[in-house]
Amino acid sequence: MSEFTHFDDRGNAHMVDVGDKQLTRREARASASVRMQADTLKMIAGGGHKKGDVLGVARIAAIQGAKKCSDLIPLCHPLPLTSVSVDFELLYEQSTVRISTCCRVDGKTGVEMEALTAATVAALTIYDMCKSVDKGMQIVAVELQEKIGGRSGHWRREDL
Repeated sequence: MSEFTHFDDRGNAHMVDVGDKQLTRREARASASVRMQADTLKMIAGGGHKKGDVLGVARIAAIQGAKKCSDLIPLCHPLPLTSVSVDFELLYEQSTVRISTCCRVDGKTGVEMEALTAATVAALTIYDMCKSVDKGMQIVAVELQEKIGGRSGHWRREDL
């Protein structure tokens, strides 16, 4: 494993200088899951929640989360995202909503944190909107699935 890049030679945290890097197309995909009671998932799927369209609100929240990533994560560079997509899969047998995000940028640094933030914010929004009926929900398996571009090239989670 290489040395951490966010620390100088004295161990002080600093923002990595990406000024000399080439502008390249970069993409990252992340996911998260929200486990819940079966009735909660049915309510989300049927659109019967009194607060409205849970997945629609979670999608907008995810996009906003990706755009605000550098405000939330110290030392993250603000990025001019070119695309943020969010998809939901309802897994009835597991009583789970699986969230998949994809972020793209033409930039000098990767978009992994933006994709992870989008997935996490979507999961938190689902929890927030449904906590009145299911306080025992669990947010699980927040993980990077794939990254493309940059000096380190293409990486994909091996267990896919």
